[in-house]
Amino acid sequence: MALPRPERLVWDLDWNLLRTFVVIAEVKGITRAAERLNLKQPSVSNALRRLEDRVGRRLVERDATRFELTEVGRLLYEQSVEVFGTISQLPLLMRGISDDVTGHVMIATASHVVSPLFDQALSEFHSNYPHASITISVAASTEVAKQVRERRASFGICLVSQRDPALEYAMVYREFFGFFCGPQHRLYGQTGLTLTDLRGEPSVSFQTDHISDALRPVALLRSEARLNADVVGVSSSLEEVRRMIVAGLGIGPLPLHVARRDVADGMLWRLPPYDAPPAIDIFLLVNPDKVMNRAEKALLSGLQTLIADTPLEDRIYIG
Repeated sequence: MALPRPERLVWDLDWNLLRTFVVIAEVKGITRAAERLNLKQPSVSNALRRLEDRVGRRLVERDATRFELTEVGRLLYEQSVEVFGTISQLPLLMRGISDDVTGHVMIATASHVVSPLFDQALSEFHSNYPHASITISVAASTEVAKQVRERRASFGICLVSQRDPALEYAMVYREFFGFFCGPQHRLYGQTGLTLTDLRGEPSVSFQTDHISDALRPVALLRSEARLNADVVGVSSSLEEVRRMIVAGLGIGPLPLHVARRDVADGMLWRLPPYDAPPAIDIFLLVNPDKVMNRAEKALLSGLQTLIADTPLEDRIYIG
């Protein structure tokens, strides 16, 4: 394949081919991409071939059992996602051009973000800019980071296992996790328990409850308590983990300050360890390369100011 001149590629490239390629890369297949795009499979295959001809490189290695992006394909996918992320912001940026702040803010968060600082930032933002709007989407922490990196989210708030060098991080607060059970569990209401009493018990947890992931301290505690190795249920949503605990599927971890009300209402019972619970930090994620409208800038600035002005000890939620 002959390589095109860079200046010709920009003007000659059919941008619909890039859109099709992004979908192919994300669903990892021609057939699934055709279903996603509501097109016939030959049309998608032809689009991929035309794009490869245009860039002068092979983008996908595939056969009956394998589908894999080439090194050039991975590079093109990453750059395409950034391009589309920037373009997707244009309507929001144009909406923000007026004497009043009327833009839209897209916030991506993990499901267990419970913080007075975040709540105060939202309240002050709405009071100061009543014509601006907000969308808060809840996702796994890895997906939150992905949305921020791809500039689909204005900013994100989530757990962090590995830092992305393309993003900026600021700790919002520190929370502590404890084990809990529901009213139907045999340990409910019992006092004076130790970790030994949890040995072999079935459990539920978060998808990030692994030694190599964001809830590593919780995973280590699970191992120390010798809970049953077969986890009964998992979810990326705190609400669903709580549901499984209350329903009696097994013991599960929850942030102490989030579970406080359920404990007071008799829906949950705190289990050991009672001392030195595992600590997890929750971060604000920002992409410095993202072009923000005035609403996005205002809310982000307000939250960053609250974080900077609040001493660390006041951002540690013991429970």
